[in-house]
Amino acid sequence: MGREALVHAEVGGEAGEVRALLESSELILRGEIRRRFPKAAMTDLRVEDDMLCFVCQGDAVRLALGARAAASWAEAIAKPPPSLRAKLGLDKGAKARLIGVCDDVVLAEAVDGALAPAGEAATMLIACVNGSDDLAKALDALSAAPQMALWAIYPKGKVTFGDTAIREALRAQGLRDTKSCAVSERLTATRYNRPSI
Repeated sequence: MGREALVHAEVGGEAGEVRALLESSELILRGEIRRRFPKAAMTDLRVEDDMLCFVCQGDAVRLALGARAAASWAEAIAKPPPSLRAKLGLDKGAKARLIGVCDDVVLAEAVDGALAPAGEAATMLIACVNGSDDLAKALDALSAAPQMALWAIYPKGKVTFGDTAIREALRAQGLRDTKSCAVSERLTATRYNRPSI
């Protein structure tokens, strides 16, 4: 989402100048007032004159964004975030081939009904990568269909075989990371494609 503004803020009994950052799941205030407001916890969301107003975590919040920006931010906050299925590109009937073991409930729900049966064409590969062997299997599958996008799904944080190792291996094969998204509390995903010629 990435909206950002320098504004006057009122939070509960405090007032001050802040940098307001609207991210996909929260609104962050930095500066004279420092707070994080999860979008899911915001209530009484409205625009009053040039102020974006809401209640969150027991505090009444008012941000002087200007009437037009306040309306735009309110609309963005009220809009539900895209599902993981949509982020992966599986929301409009696309089919994927799954490589590896899917042991994450959130991922399993996102791909439910969107996996191509054996012999049926898929539009992308989704690889659950926990080590170099899993990545080798994904690369083997990709060699048979080099035009497909490859979603690498792997654990977040500091792990033995994670983001850096996967990126280096896939870039060495001529692939480029083009999109990323959170999968669950435990997993993240990065999409790789071959550059267009």
